[in-house]
Amino acid sequence: MKNTRKPGKTPAEKIARMAERGNDVSRFFTNTGSMMWPIQRVNVDFASPMLQELDAAAKDLNISRQALIKTLIRQALDQRYLASSARKKVRRA
Repeated sequence: MKNTRKPGKTPAEKIARMAERGNDVSRFFTNTGSMMWPIQRVNVDFASPMLQELDAAAKDLNISRQALIKTLIRQALDQRYLASSARKKVRRA
């Protein structure tokens, strides 16, 4: 079996052991990445006509159904946030 570890990469377990011993591990962190939040699965039931609409939209955009659902939910949450902040500004005025 081939070694799949890339050269120059240090396993997280080794870095953790070094940190526990009090060694400086800052060289392993570049602060260029982003935090990956844990994934949680959810089940959602859709009526057949809505599922057909989702599939048609996903096909038009050449993306998966899951990607479309995530995108639409993100857009709806962003709109909700913007509407909420706009209402707060109106109340202050």
